[in-house]
Amino acid sequence: MSPATELNGSFLSRLSFRRNQIVSMDVNHEQQLQELEYFKNHVSERFSEFISPSPPSDPILSIPWLRNLLHVFISCETEFKEVLPTTAQISKTPSLEKVLSEMLDRILKSLDICNAVVNGIESVKQSRRLAEIAVTALKQRPLCSGSVRRAKRALTSLLVSLNADVKDRNSGGGSSRRRITSRSWSFGQRSSHVGKNWSAAKQIQAMVANLVLPRGAEAMPVYIMSSVMVLVMWVLVAAVPCQTSSVPVAPLQLPKHQSWASNAVNVQERVGEEVKRKEKRGGGLMEEMQRMESVGLFLMEFTERFRFPGEEEEEVEEKVDEMDEICRRMEVELEDLQRQVRAVFQRLIRLIF
Repeated sequence: MSPATELNGSFLSRLSFRRNQIVSMDVNHEQQLQELEYFKNHVSERFSEFISPSPPSDPILSIPWLRNLLHVFISCETEFKEVLPTTAQISKTPSLEKVLSEMLDRILKSLDICNAVVNGIESVKQSRRLAEIAVTALKQRPLCSGSVRRAKRALTSLLVSLNADVKDRNSGGGSSRRRITSRSWSFGQRSSHVGKNWSAAKQIQAMVANLVLPRGAEAMPVYIMSSVMVLVMWVLVAAVPCQTSSVPVAPLQLPKHQSWASNAVNVQERVGEEVKRKEKRGGGLMEEMQRMESVGLFLMEFTERFRFPGEEEEEVEEKVDEMDEICRRMEVELEDLQRQVRAVFQRLIRLIF
Protein backbone atom coordinates (compact mmCIF):
# COMPACT_ATOMS: atom_id res chain seq x y z
CA MET A 1 0.00 0.00 0.00
CA SER A 2 1.34 3.42 -0.96
CA PRO A 3 1.79 6.20 1.63
CA ALA A 4 -0.94 8.23 -0.09
CA THR A 5 -3.37 5.28 0.17
CA GLU A 6 -2.49 4.77 3.83
CA LEU A 7 -3.05 8.46 4.53
CA ASN A 8 -6.38 8.35 2.72
CA GLY A 9 -7.42 5.34 4.79
CA SER A 10 -6.41 7.10 8.00
CA PHE A 11 -8.39 10.19 7.01
CA LEU A 12 -11.56 8.23 6.28
CA SER A 13 -11.30 5.91 9.28
CA ARG A 14 -11.08 8.78 11.76
CA LEU A 15 -14.15 10.66 10.56
CA SER A 16 -16.59 8.82 12.84
CA PHE A 17 -14.66 10.01 15.90
CA ARG A 18 -15.03 13.68 15.00
CA ARG A 19 -18.52 13.92 16.47
CA ASN A 20 -19.53 13.90 20.12
CA GLN A 21 -22.28 11.34 19.67
CA ILE A 22 -22.27 7.75 18.39
CA VAL A 23 -24.38 7.26 15.27
CA SER A 24 -25.89 3.87 14.49
CA MET A 25 -26.17 2.36 11.06
CA ASP A 26 -29.68 3.81 10.85
CA VAL A 27 -28.65 7.43 10.48
CA ASN A 28 -31.33 9.90 11.47
CA HIS A 29 -31.93 11.58 8.13
CA GLU A 30 -33.92 14.44 9.60
CA GLN A 31 -31.17 15.25 12.10
CA GLN A 32 -28.62 15.12 9.30
CA LEU A 33 -30.60 17.67 7.29
CA GLN A 34 -30.93 19.91 10.33
CA GLU A 35 -27.19 19.80 10.91
CA LEU A 36 -26.54 20.58 7.25
CA GLU A 37 -28.90 23.55 7.38
CA TYR A 38 -27.17 24.83 10.51
CA PHE A 39 -23.77 24.53 8.84
CA LYS A 40 -25.00 26.36 5.73
CA ASN A 41 -26.40 29.17 7.87
CA HIS A 42 -23.19 29.40 9.86
CA VAL A 43 -21.06 29.77 6.73
CA SER A 44 -23.49 32.30 5.30
CA GLU A 45 -23.53 34.39 8.48
CA ARG A 46 -19.77 34.40 8.88
CA PHE A 47 -19.18 35.56 5.31
CA SER A 48 -22.00 38.08 5.64
CA GLU A 49 -20.39 39.55 8.79
CA PHE A 50 -17.05 39.59 7.04
CA ILE A 51 -18.43 41.42 3.99
CA SER A 52 -20.46 44.02 5.92
CA PRO A 53 -18.96 44.32 9.39
CA SER A 54 -19.63 47.15 11.81
CA PRO A 55 -17.61 49.36 12.17
CA PRO A 56 -16.65 49.72 8.47
CA SER A 57 -14.32 47.06 7.17
CA ASP A 58 -10.60 47.32 6.59
CA PRO A 59 -9.45 47.86 2.98
CA ILE A 60 -9.78 44.74 0.86
CA LEU A 61 -6.66 42.54 0.89
CA SER A 62 -5.15 44.55 3.75
CA ILE A 63 -3.50 42.51 6.50
CA PRO A 64 -6.43 43.00 8.96
CA TRP A 65 -8.84 42.03 6.15
CA LEU A 66 -6.86 38.86 5.46
CA ARG A 67 -6.76 38.00 9.15
CA ASN A 68 -10.56 38.39 9.33
CA LEU A 69 -10.90 36.03 6.38
CA LEU A 70 -8.76 33.45 8.17
CA HIS A 71 -10.98 33.87 11.24
CA VAL A 72 -13.95 33.03 9.02
CA PHE A 73 -12.17 29.94 7.73
CA ILE A 74 -11.30 28.71 11.23
CA SER A 75 -14.88 29.26 12.40
CA CYS A 76 -16.28 27.33 9.41
CA GLU A 77 -13.76 24.53 9.92
CA THR A 78 -14.79 24.21 13.58
CA GLU A 79 -18.44 23.80 12.64
CA PHE A 80 -17.57 21.46 9.78
CA LYS A 81 -16.06 18.96 12.19
CA GLU A 82 -19.43 18.76 13.91
CA VAL A 83 -21.20 17.67 10.72
CA LEU A 84 -18.51 15.41 9.29
CA PRO A 85 -19.93 12.21 7.79
CA THR A 86 -19.80 9.09 9.92
CA THR A 87 -18.43 5.68 8.99
CA ALA A 88 -22.00 4.45 8.64
CA GLN A 89 -22.83 7.11 6.08
CA ILE A 90 -19.63 6.44 4.12
CA SER A 91 -20.28 2.70 3.93
CA LYS A 92 -23.81 3.29 2.64
CA THR A 93 -22.78 5.97 0.11
CA PRO A 94 -19.75 5.01 -2.03
CA SER A 95 -19.84 8.41 -3.75
CA LEU A 96 -19.27 10.03 -0.36
CA GLU A 97 -15.97 8.20 0.00
CA LYS A 98 -14.94 9.66 -3.35
CA VAL A 99 -15.63 13.29 -2.37
CA LEU A 100 -13.84 12.77 0.95
CA SER A 101 -10.82 11.40 -0.87
CA GLU A 102 -10.88 14.44 -3.14
CA MET A 103 -11.10 16.68 -0.07
CA LEU A 104 -8.03 15.01 1.38
CA ASP A 105 -6.13 15.90 -1.79
CA ARG A 106 -7.27 19.53 -1.44
CA ILE A 107 -6.11 19.58 2.16
CA LEU A 108 -2.66 18.33 1.15
CA LYS A 109 -2.42 21.01 -1.53
CA SER A 110 -3.59 23.63 0.96
CA LEU A 111 -0.80 22.61 3.33
CA ASP A 112 1.73 23.31 0.56
CA ILE A 113 0.09 26.66 -0.13
CA CYS A 114 0.20 27.62 3.56
CA ASN A 115 3.93 26.88 3.62
CA ALA A 116 4.46 28.95 0.48
CA VAL A 117 2.45 31.84 1.96
CA VAL A 118 4.46 31.75 5.20
CA ASN A 119 7.64 31.99 3.12
CA GLY A 120 6.04 34.76 1.05
CA ILE A 121 5.33 36.78 4.19
CA GLU A 122 9.05 36.56 4.96
CA SER A 123 9.76 38.22 1.60
CA VAL A 124 7.27 40.96 2.48
CA LYS A 125 9.11 41.47 5.77
CA GLN A 126 12.32 41.95 3.80
CA SER A 127 10.57 44.54 1.62
CA ARG A 128 9.47 46.35 4.77
CA ARG A 129 13.07 46.44 6.02
CA LEU A 130 14.19 48.02 2.74
CA ALA A 131 11.47 50.64 3.04
CA GLU A 132 12.60 51.31 6.60
CA ILE A 133 16.17 51.94 5.42
CA ALA A 134 14.92 54.45 2.86
CA VAL A 135 12.79 56.22 5.48
CA THR A 136 15.70 56.50 7.90
CA ALA A 137 17.97 57.91 5.19
CA LEU A 138 15.42 60.46 3.96
CA LYS A 139 14.69 61.69 7.47
CA GLN A 140 18.29 62.84 7.94
CA ARG A 141 18.59 66.60 8.42
CA PRO A 142 20.14 68.36 6.68
CA LEU A 143 19.49 66.00 3.79
CA CYS A 144 22.73 65.29 1.96
CA SER A 145 23.68 63.45 -1.22
CA GLY A 146 24.99 60.45 0.72
CA SER A 147 21.68 59.92 2.52
CA VAL A 148 19.76 60.24 -0.73
CA ARG A 149 22.03 57.68 -2.41
CA ARG A 150 21.42 55.23 0.46
CA ALA A 151 17.69 55.80 0.14
CA LYS A 152 17.84 55.30 -3.64
CA ARG A 153 19.67 51.97 -3.30
CA ALA A 154 17.10 50.75 -0.76
CA LEU A 155 14.18 51.96 -2.88
CA THR A 156 15.58 50.28 -5.99
CA SER A 157 15.76 46.94 -4.16
CA LEU A 158 12.32 47.55 -2.67
CA LEU A 159 10.69 48.19 -6.03
CA VAL A 160 12.36 45.13 -7.54
CA SER A 161 11.02 43.00 -4.67
CA LEU A 162 7.55 44.48 -5.25
CA ASN A 163 7.78 43.91 -9.01
CA ALA A 164 7.01 47.60 -9.56
CA ASP A 165 7.15 49.81 -12.63
CA VAL A 166 10.29 51.96 -12.53
CA LYS A 167 11.88 54.41 -14.93
CA ASP A 168 14.25 52.87 -17.45
CA ARG A 169 17.32 55.11 -17.44
CA ASN A 170 19.01 53.08 -20.16
CA SER A 171 16.32 53.53 -22.79
CA GLY A 172 17.30 57.04 -23.82
CA GLY A 173 13.86 58.41 -22.98
CA GLY A 174 13.77 59.17 -19.29
CA SER A 175 9.98 58.98 -19.02
CA SER A 176 9.51 55.48 -20.44
CA ARG A 177 8.67 52.65 -18.04
CA ARG A 178 9.37 48.95 -17.90
CA ARG A 179 8.15 46.06 -15.80
CA ILE A 180 10.80 44.52 -13.59
CA THR A 181 10.05 40.81 -13.62
CA SER A 182 12.65 39.54 -11.19
CA ARG A 183 11.47 39.00 -7.62
CA SER A 184 13.28 38.77 -4.34
CA TRP A 185 12.91 35.08 -3.53
CA SER A 186 16.14 34.54 -1.62
CA PHE A 187 14.59 33.85 1.78
CA GLY A 188 11.60 31.90 0.54
CA GLN A 189 13.57 29.63 -1.75
CA ARG A 190 16.12 28.67 0.88
CA SER A 191 13.35 27.40 3.14
CA SER A 192 11.06 26.17 0.38
CA HIS A 193 9.81 22.58 0.55
CA VAL A 194 8.73 22.40 -3.09
CA GLY A 195 10.54 22.31 -6.41
CA LYS A 196 11.20 25.34 -8.57
CA ASN A 197 8.44 24.31 -11.00
CA TRP A 198 5.82 24.16 -8.24
CA SER A 199 3.10 26.78 -8.66
CA ALA A 200 0.53 27.89 -6.10
CA ALA A 201 -1.82 28.95 -8.90
CA LYS A 202 -1.64 25.48 -10.47
CA GLN A 203 -2.47 23.98 -7.08
CA ILE A 204 -5.58 26.18 -6.91
CA GLN A 205 -6.63 25.11 -10.40
CA ALA A 206 -6.16 21.44 -9.49
CA MET A 207 -8.23 21.90 -6.32
CA VAL A 208 -11.11 23.35 -8.36
CA ALA A 209 -10.99 20.78 -11.20
CA ASN A 210 -13.38 18.24 -9.65
CA LEU A 211 -15.22 20.52 -7.22
CA VAL A 212 -18.85 20.17 -8.32
CA LEU A 213 -22.16 20.54 -6.51
CA PRO A 214 -23.14 17.08 -5.16
CA ARG A 215 -26.59 15.56 -5.50
CA GLY A 216 -26.90 14.01 -2.05
CA ALA A 217 -27.12 15.84 1.26
CA GLU A 218 -24.44 13.59 2.77
CA ALA A 219 -21.70 15.13 0.61
CA MET A 220 -22.92 18.72 0.88
CA PRO A 221 -20.88 19.67 4.01
CA VAL A 222 -17.74 18.36 2.32
CA TYR A 223 -18.50 20.41 -0.79
CA ILE A 224 -19.13 23.58 1.22
CA MET A 225 -15.99 23.22 3.31
CA SER A 226 -13.91 22.39 0.23
CA SER A 227 -15.25 25.53 -1.49
CA VAL A 228 -14.40 27.69 1.53
CA MET A 229 -10.93 26.13 1.64
CA VAL A 230 -10.22 26.80 -2.04
CA LEU A 231 -11.55 30.36 -1.80
CA VAL A 232 -9.36 31.21 1.20
CA MET A 233 -6.25 29.62 -0.34
CA TRP A 234 -6.85 31.53 -3.58
CA VAL A 235 -7.14 34.84 -1.72
CA LEU A 236 -3.89 34.15 0.15
CA VAL A 237 -2.10 33.35 -3.12
CA ALA A 238 -3.42 36.57 -4.66
CA ALA A 239 -2.45 38.71 -1.66
CA VAL A 240 0.93 37.33 -0.67
CA PRO A 241 3.84 36.92 -3.11
CA CYS A 242 4.53 33.20 -3.24
CA GLN A 243 5.80 30.73 -5.78
CA THR A 244 3.34 31.07 -8.64
CA SER A 245 3.28 32.11 -12.27
CA SER A 246 -0.10 33.86 -12.31
CA VAL A 247 -3.26 34.28 -10.28
CA PRO A 248 -6.58 33.02 -11.73
CA VAL A 249 -9.24 35.75 -11.62
CA ALA A 250 -12.23 33.66 -10.49
CA PRO A 251 -11.43 30.02 -9.73
CA LEU A 252 -14.80 28.94 -8.29
CA GLN A 253 -18.21 28.45 -9.89
CA LEU A 254 -20.46 28.43 -6.84
CA PRO A 255 -24.28 28.01 -6.70
CA LYS A 256 -25.25 31.65 -6.17
CA HIS A 257 -28.85 30.70 -5.38
CA GLN A 258 -27.68 29.32 -2.03
CA SER A 259 -27.12 31.97 0.64
CA TRP A 260 -23.80 30.59 1.90
CA ALA A 261 -22.47 30.59 -1.67
CA SER A 262 -23.75 34.03 -2.62
CA ASN A 263 -21.82 35.64 0.24
CA ALA A 264 -18.68 33.69 -0.65
CA VAL A 265 -19.07 34.71 -4.30
CA ASN A 266 -19.19 38.34 -3.17
CA VAL A 267 -15.72 37.93 -1.67
CA GLN A 268 -14.42 36.20 -4.78
CA GLU A 269 -15.77 38.92 -7.08
CA ARG A 270 -14.25 41.72 -5.02
CA VAL A 271 -10.84 40.06 -4.98
CA GLY A 272 -11.19 39.18 -8.67
CA GLU A 273 -11.72 42.85 -9.47
CA GLU A 274 -8.47 43.66 -7.69
CA VAL A 275 -6.63 40.96 -9.66
CA LYS A 276 -7.94 42.43 -12.93
CA ARG A 277 -7.30 46.02 -11.95
CA LYS A 278 -3.74 45.54 -10.70
CA GLU A 279 -2.74 43.18 -13.53
CA LYS A 280 -0.09 41.74 -11.25
CA ARG A 281 1.52 38.38 -11.85
CA GLY A 282 2.57 36.02 -9.09
CA GLY A 283 0.47 37.54 -6.32
CA GLY A 284 1.45 40.44 -4.10
CA LEU A 285 -1.86 42.34 -4.08
CA MET A 286 -1.70 42.94 -0.33
CA GLU A 287 -3.01 46.47 0.22
CA GLU A 288 -0.01 47.51 2.31
CA MET A 289 2.34 46.34 -0.45
CA GLN A 290 0.41 48.36 -3.01
CA ARG A 291 0.70 51.48 -0.84
CA MET A 292 4.40 50.80 -0.29
CA GLU A 293 4.91 50.51 -4.04
CA SER A 294 3.06 53.75 -4.79
CA VAL A 295 4.98 55.73 -2.17
CA GLY A 296 8.25 54.03 -3.16
CA LEU A 297 7.85 55.14 -6.79
CA PHE A 298 7.23 58.71 -5.69
CA LEU A 299 10.29 58.74 -3.43
CA MET A 300 12.43 57.11 -6.15
CA GLU A 301 11.59 59.97 -8.50
CA PHE A 302 12.59 62.42 -5.77
CA THR A 303 15.99 60.74 -5.29
CA GLU A 304 16.63 60.90 -9.03
CA ARG A 305 16.03 64.63 -9.26
CA PHE A 306 17.71 65.58 -5.95
CA ARG A 307 20.72 67.89 -6.17
CA PHE A 308 22.61 69.11 -3.11
CA PRO A 309 21.85 71.45 -1.51
CA GLY A 310 18.21 70.68 -2.08
CA GLU A 311 15.23 72.50 -0.72
CA GLU A 312 12.93 70.59 1.62
CA GLU A 313 9.72 69.57 -0.12
CA GLU A 314 6.59 69.31 2.00
CA GLU A 315 5.07 66.61 -0.21
CA VAL A 316 8.21 64.49 0.06
CA GLU A 317 8.17 64.78 3.83
CA GLU A 318 4.53 63.66 3.85
CA LYS A 319 5.36 60.64 1.70
CA VAL A 320 8.30 59.71 3.95
CA ASP A 321 5.97 59.90 6.96
CA GLU A 322 3.42 57.77 5.12
CA MET A 323 6.03 55.12 4.36
CA ASP A 324 7.13 55.23 7.99
CA GLU A 325 3.55 54.63 9.11
CA ILE A 326 3.18 51.68 6.71
CA CYS A 327 6.38 50.11 8.04
CA ARG A 328 5.38 50.50 11.69
CA ARG A 329 1.98 48.90 11.13
CA MET A 330 3.38 46.05 9.06
CA GLU A 331 6.03 45.18 11.65
CA VAL A 332 3.39 43.81 14.04
CA GLU A 333 0.65 42.86 11.59
CA LEU A 334 2.87 40.65 9.41
CA GLU A 335 3.86 38.60 12.46
CA ASP A 336 0.19 38.19 13.39
CA LEU A 337 -0.75 37.15 9.86
CA GLN A 338 2.08 34.65 9.64
CA ARG A 339 1.08 33.18 13.00
CA GLN A 340 -2.51 32.83 11.83
CA VAL A 341 -1.55 31.09 8.58
CA ARG A 342 0.42 28.60 10.69
CA ALA A 343 -2.69 28.11 12.86
CA VAL A 344 -4.72 27.30 9.72
CA PHE A 345 -1.98 24.84 8.73
CA GLN A 346 -2.33 23.08 12.08
CA ARG A 347 -6.11 22.97 11.71
CA LEU A 348 -5.77 21.28 8.34
CA ILE A 349 -3.29 18.79 9.77
CA ARG A 350 -5.78 17.86 12.52
CA LEU A 351 -8.47 17.28 9.90
CA ILE A 352 -6.26 14.54 8.45
CA PHE A 353 -4.91 13.08 11.66
